[in-house]
Amino acid sequence: MPDRREFLRRLGAAVALGALPRCAGASDAGTAPAPEEPGQGPRLGMQLYTLRSILPRDFDGTLARLAEIGYREVEFAGYHGRAPAEIRAALERTGLAAPSAHVPIEALENDWLRTLEAAQTIGHRWLVVAWVPEELRPDLDGWRRVADRFNQAAAAAREAGIGFAYHNHDFEFAPLEGRVPYDVLLEETDPDLVRLELDLYWIAKGGRDPLEYFQRYPGRFPLVHVKDMGEDGGMVDVGEGTIDFGRVIVRAQQAGITHWFVEHDVPADPLRTARVSYQNLRALMAAHAGSPPASRQRALRRGIVVRESGTVLGLDRGARNTEPAFRPTPPAARSPDPRV
Repeated sequence: MPDRREFLRRLGAAVALGALPRCAGASDAGTAPAPEEPGQGPRLGMQLYTLRSILPRDFDGTLARLAEIGYREVEFAGYHGRAPAEIRAALERTGLAAPSAHVPIEALENDWLRTLEAAQTIGHRWLVVAWVPEELRPDLDGWRRVADRFNQAAAAAREAGIGFAYHNHDFEFAPLEGRVPYDVLLEETDPDLVRLELDLYWIAKGGRDPLEYFQRYPGRFPLVHVKDMGEDGGMVDVGEGTIDFGRVIVRAQQAGITHWFVEHDVPADPLRTARVSYQNLRALMAAHAGSPPASRQRALRRGIVVRESGTVLGLDRGARNTEPAFRPTPPAARSPDPRV
């Protein structure tokens, strides 16, 4: 199975559906994820990279299973040999929406217009670049050139009614020439054009706190990857690890989060990961969101740890989740293989 760098280089297929709303500006992006129907809660999604091992042999069946679990959205990272119209038809059969997809940075200059057309066919509202090759970021000037490419591509995307975002790993937070590259990228990109898909696992790996970025750049984070970290620094199912997602949930409005995508790069059982992660994230959100007392008590019985203030700390695994997890990861625990 290719690593993430090889995967993104090979990910050249276009993306996907028509009549899309404009990309939200900073003034209207700062809203918490709202239910479409009373009692439904936020529309939770799945990053399909998690299920890449089973999608090729049962594409429609896998999407149907996600819908049965309760997911209402998916994010693509490749189309497994299917044309945009086939992708749209599969989504319509299962009732899922695909508001976003990952594309390689090479697509910005190679067939970008065709990529945008495909995105309109499928129904994507966002296209997300998920990796910047090392050769493009040797220094801060390299990051500034990347920012310029993002601004240009995002301007073209906006003309097509599609938003543009960048997904982080941890290398963006490693100091370079006395600065943090992620900060430079945020400063050099137009906030009305370029948004961020914040990966909560990778920012924790990088030793940074997402709340700091929500405070400094409100409304710029419409999408997040909800991915949990084990005590050894590896990935685990959402709610089974150490990351304090409650701190993010209570700041969703400030951040502008409208799409929550569960992800696990290397799950032992992808469908089990999908099910457990959905249940745990839904419980965390219910416990936080001022649910009716009965729902809150059900969440507490599931092991949700909640401060008196209402802040969700996480799932209780012998009290090991009672401190914020956005802290530097010991070097020995850092993965040498960056992924989604």
